Amino acid sequence: MSSDRPYLTVADDSSRRFPRVRELDKIAGGHPLLHILEALPAAVYTTDAAGRITFYNQAAVDLWGCRPELGTSEWCGSWRLFWPDGRPMPHDECPMAVALKENRAIHDGEAIAERPDGTRVPFLASPTPLHDASGAVIGAVNMLVDMTQRKKAEEHQKVLLAELQHRVRNTLAVIRSIARQTAETSETVEDYAMHFDGRLGAFARVQAAVTRDPTAGIALASLVAEELLSFAAQEGEQFSLSGPDLRLQPKAAETVGLAIHELATNAVKYGALASPNGHVTVVWRLEDRDVDPRLMIEWTETGVAEFSLVPRRSGFGTELLTQTLPYQLRGTTTLTFKPGGLQCTIELPAKGVLQ
Repeated sequence: MSSDRPYLTVADDSSRRFPRVRELDKIAGGHPLLHILEALPAAVYTTDAAGRITFYNQAAVDLWGCRPELGTSEWCGSWRLFWPDGRPMPHDECPMAVALKENRAIHDGEAIAERPDGTRVPFLASPTPLHDASGAVIGAVNMLVDMTQRKKAEEHQKVLLAELQHRVRNTLAVIRSIARQTAETSETVEDYAMHFDGRLGAFARVQAAVTRDPTAGIALASLVAEELLSFAAQEGEQFSLSGPDLRLQPKAAETVGLAIHELATNAVKYGALASPNGHVTVVWRLEDRDVDPRLMIEWTETGVAEFSLVPRRSGFGTELLTQTLPYQLRGTTTLTFKPGGLQCTIELPAKGVLQ
């Protein structure tokens, strides 16, 4: 290539995913090379050796939110600059200024540009000094990469990690509580293993529902149905459900799910699901009580022989229904052993339970 013709050399740094201008023999208005820079989708601008801006493309205008005056504005076209930690950054300390003053390329210098309208844009700057044939600095070219989306993704990732840590801690705490209370109310190792496995299964089903759609809540109908179906109960023949489409908050669903599991376990052992003619009816509704609407869940068993109505002792299930659930969800539970089967009424504050 003839030495008396202006030329542009571009190095493709694939690790950084964008081309960087290495040499520009002449920076002059109207030069074809500037049309190439103008067409680039990335923000690019040039300065002379003193740092005065000599060119910028439309992408730079979009990033800065303004059009600096050529030949007058220095170092960077941003209205204001800030360091990544939010401290004001003087223009003569920006990456372009450092590159020119120290005659060295800067790779991914991070800064924040404030536009005239007050919005801020985090960006990476990669200024590279330009030299003439003798090696003297004649200016520099800078490419700015908007980091807005990346920063949003990083913040979203932090939120997700914090939420994951929170859920893991809560999950372990619930499992430890289930294990401890199951051990306290179990008579044998086999009895402990059976009940612990069932309760973990109920807890796992709620967690699976949460992960399917973390923001939608857990459908109460699905929660009750899945518990009864896990005991191989036949819908229609052995149980029926009725109520509006309501969704529980994840934490409330954990407790309600365990409560339904305990009711179903008792029904399989001693109640309606252990009787040939037994049936479980679960009905829920919202009761509007001025400023404190209530969620009512009624579990009713029928077709149970009288001799198996009253439990032999108070265990984990009774404690969960009458103590744990009211304490955690600020509700009340009523257990009534009627001729024909158990009736359980759970009353909960809708505002603290429903999604």
